[in-house]
Amino acid sequence: MSSDWFKKHFLRSGSTTNSANAKSLGQVVEQQLPAASLYRRPKFLRGVCSGEKQLGRRPIYCPSQDRPLQWRTGYAEVINAEKSDFNEDQATCCQISVRRKDTGMEENQDWLILCSNQYLTGYYWALFDGHGGPEAAIIASNYLHYCIKQKLEEVVEGIIDAQPPMHLSGCCICPSDPQFVEEKQIRQEDVVTGVLENAFQECDEVISLEMEATNQPGGCTALAAFYLQGKLYVANAGDSRAILVRKQSIVPLSSEFTPETERQRIQHLAFLYPKLLADEFSRFEFPRRLKGDDIGQKVLYRDYFMTGWGYKTVEKADLKYPLIHGHGKQTRLLGTLAVSRGLGDHQLKVIDTDIEVKPFLSCIPQVKVFDFASHDVKEDDALVMATDGLWDILSNEEVAQIVRSFLDENRTDPHRFSELARCLVHKARGKKNGQQWILDSNSLASYDDISVFVIPLYNRDENC
Repeated sequence: MSSDWFKKHFLRSGSTTNSANAKSLGQVVEQQLPAASLYRRPKFLRGVCSGEKQLGRRPIYCPSQDRPLQWRTGYAEVINAEKSDFNEDQATCCQISVRRKDTGMEENQDWLILCSNQYLTGYYWALFDGHGGPEAAIIASNYLHYCIKQKLEEVVEGIIDAQPPMHLSGCCICPSDPQFVEEKQIRQEDVVTGVLENAFQECDEVISLEMEATNQPGGCTALAAFYLQGKLYVANAGDSRAILVRKQSIVPLSSEFTPETERQRIQHLAFLYPKLLADEFSRFEFPRRLKGDDIGQKVLYRDYFMTGWGYKTVEKADLKYPLIHGHGKQTRLLGTLAVSRGLGDHQLKVIDTDIEVKPFLSCIPQVKVFDFASHDVKEDDALVMATDGLWDILSNEEVAQIVRSFLDENRTDPHRFSELARCLVHKARGKKNGQQWILDSNSLASYDDISVFVIPLYNRDENC
């Protein structure tokens, strides 16, 4: 890590932290905290919007057509309907380039460096959905790609030297254990997956330092797509979603992480460390909130080791508030948070208690890989990434139908992916009818922030 670059972009003068944290963040010599985050929209929207509500309207914003994004990616966003004062979504779209450490070239102080045969270059898109304020999402949008660059630098020789799909045995990434690498069948994509997992972990540490300095409890979900050497990696920590829309199929490239989907992991943690519940919550899952009259009765329940259901005789301790309570979008962890993975939330506590929520949250993403060499990518194949404001209203099938129809009807428009992103946001936002936002079907539209990337996957080199 370049300490000069880190100081320039992320340090606040006069703040200090301990040496252990400084080492984990790249041995920053002055051991200072990341800079406070000011609310702003993504860099590629600068000059296009202020991000503020306009007299109760919800205008849809897209990047300027004279400054197209990489691969001619489409992007659109809209702010929430009076849910909060600011758009808590953030987005990043950029190249990530690293050089071989044996080139003998002087290190560039910026993360974005020119491509040559000495560099490994990837393409990156990310969406962050903040909760408890936009601050964590802003920090993540400014820093996660730099964490990825830093982690890539640590393994770049092995990634460049290994010829896919050969193993990394014999490469300098692991020169002392080639037999181990061979036996474990470690591939390039395993190393890149590790890069993304480590980058999410480090970004979470950065957010922790900043939010502690400003005494803020916020966090954010994170969904990132990273294209490198013919493979697309999608890393997700939260409830945003990415799907690959093809002519005849839909390929899900992420899974939502909510208290419901991660019930067993969360319950198991409570079983191992019951003090985390502070004798205020029950780790068991019941079909409904139990009452005093239920004591002595048999009710259905589930524990951490169960995928099915059993019967339990209700005891007084079972009347405590459930660790996970509610159904669907109303499900909450410790009655507080609707997601189970994400970045930040280090200061978050259950209201009116000292119970910390963070121990039950994970910042580690699930990474899925799409190998272009194994698929015949067609002209209209596109990756749709969006925050939950879109998916709360539109299903995978509905989004795919819109994508296919729109692209088929707009084949000659050079800005069609940008217009498609705008179309998807418009479908989920709906139109204002009195005090409500409704869809064409007269059902309620999304009141949440909505952010959408539509990434064309055909002719990638030509679209850069």
